[in-house]
Amino acid sequence: MGKLVVSLDGVVIKEVQITKDKTTLGRRPYNDIVIDNLAVSGEHAVLQMVGADVFIEDLNSTNGTYINGKAIKKQLLSNNDVVEVGKYKIKYLLEDGSDYEKTMILKPGATPSGFGMPSSFGALPGAASAAMPATIKVLTGAAAGREVSLTKVVTTVGKPGVQVASITKRPSGYVFAHVEGAARPTVNGAPLTAESVALRSGDVIELAGTQMQFIQAGA
Repeated sequence: MGKLVVSLDGVVIKEVQITKDKTTLGRRPYNDIVIDNLAVSGEHAVLQMVGADVFIEDLNSTNGTYINGKAIKKQLLSNNDVVEVGKYKIKYLLEDGSDYEKTMILKPGATPSGFGMPSSFGALPGAASAAMPATIKVLTGAAAGREVSLTKVVTTVGKPGVQVASITKRPSGYVFAHVEGAARPTVNGAPLTAESVALRSGDVIELAGTQMQFIQAGA
């Protein structure tokens, strides 16, 4: 799980654990994180947890939401990102047990647990191994033929405001999850009904009217 450290002029004011699917931030007293300052809108931003990932979205605030000095509308938070709201700085920190890229060691035959998925997830037959490099190839639309290497821990695909999904590299393989949009993306023609699904080489993803194929070397 991650946590937020709220500070003003270098002085830590509060720490908030992110445990809910949605955590609201703003000046009004009903927010989960209340910042009583006129530079902060009544309903300023919302943090949304998708599996082990946390996204922050600005709620059309008056003065905007910034991450590491850049204005954002919606963005995935990474460890040590600094969110700026008015004069307040909110640092996002992954706790030791959550930073699986650094702390998790898998023994042969071991089954990873947690990370927002069933404990048997890593043992699914045919699940792609994260040790193998993978790419997404666009099959339809203006970008047909383009290939994107999945080198980051999290890669987002789709059209913001229409339909967005994420592909997350985990010790057990690559995981596909719905992030934004009323319609669910499909994998091999079947709508994504679970929170996330393991990707296998050759799987065809469709979202925002575009088809893409997940390809993994050596699979």
